Amino acid sequence: MKKVIIIGTAHPFRGGLASFNERIAKEFQVQGDEVEIFTFTLQYPSIVFPGKTQYTDGPAPTNLSIQRTFSSINPLTWIKTGRVIKALKPDIVLCRFWLPFMGPCFGTMLRIIKQNKHTKILSLIDNIIPHEKRIGDKQLAQYFVNQVDAFIVMSKSVQRDLQQFLKQQPVKYIPHPVYDNYGDPLDKTSARKWLNIPVAGEYILFFGFIRDYKGLDLLLRAMADERIKQRGIKLIVAGEYYGSKEKYESLIKELGIEDRLVLRTDFIPNEEVKYFFSAADLAVQPYKSATQSGISQLCYHFEKPMVVTNVGGLPEIVRHEAGGYVVPVEVAAIADAIITFYEKEKEAAFVAVVKEVKKEFAWDTMINGMKELADS
Repeated sequence: MKKVIIIGTAHPFRGGLASFNERIAKEFQVQGDEVEIFTFTLQYPSIVFPGKTQYTDGPAPTNLSIQRTFSSINPLTWIKTGRVIKALKPDIVLCRFWLPFMGPCFGTMLRIIKQNKHTKILSLIDNIIPHEKRIGDKQLAQYFVNQVDAFIVMSKSVQRDLQQFLKQQPVKYIPHPVYDNYGDPLDKTSARKWLNIPVAGEYILFFGFIRDYKGLDLLLRAMADERIKQRGIKLIVAGEYYGSKEKYESLIKELGIEDRLVLRTDFIPNEEVKYFFSAADLAVQPYKSATQSGISQLCYHFEKPMVVTNVGGLPEIVRHEAGGYVVPVEVAAIADAIITFYEKEKEAAFVAVVKEVKKEFAWDTMINGMKELADS
């Protein structure tokens, strides 16, 4: 049995990072380990947070210890939390890193924890070079990296990016596990009735926070393709705007595709995620840049074929022309893939592949890899 502390986002904060951290904590528990999560009192100052709220209305996860002890912008809380964890002498500290802004906060805590000469510091890196770059990113990320003993990455593109920051620390690639904590898949009819959309018809899905790099504008332009119009394919857009809502609304109006969209552009609570994926035939990730994507792992859980663009780690986990399509970052290529999926009636064959591939992305694989890394 190991004593493990996870540092990162967790309840009452919302989103995929929190869900992942809570899920991985439960997997440590399944293996008999003692786990505690230390999370923020303040994650982002409201002035830099692009969404409506950082917090969930949902209940706290059961049987998990979550301590809110540090603010991302208050160094005194970093020092205090670092000293508390240092004194607890966990065997492993797992720190989740996704944004250079968090470098000083996390880096300072880890530097203090390491002083106990016992704890192994691991970091699970989502991004080391952010999608939306800012002055000072490299210096902040470097400060954090210097405090870590070993790293886990979930895509080879992040592994390549990380190399420019490393001294001699080892890096282990473990693919993003399948999200299995959002409920079971439903039949399409039930899901579409819940969403209050026509049961009959062809529906594709764009899911997740709407940010520029995720390429929703490309998918909207693909929806204006005459072939898609003729088939009557509808696009469900499910996720909150993290940026200019007006830009997308203006584009939709310009393209004249209002009647082909189902817009649910508020934050989607965890308990509602299953309805959106279950209602769709196909999920589309038209990203302009990417590392790994939790959306892909939601697709695997809900057994949905995918269209993804050939960026970052997306091609690593989608089997082209087997469980989905990997296409260039081009409107025409995205439209072609959608049309081919329907015209060649690929759904049943692709779903069968997705069901098999999802078995490769197990949570215990990630936990065992982390322990091996810590022990080495």
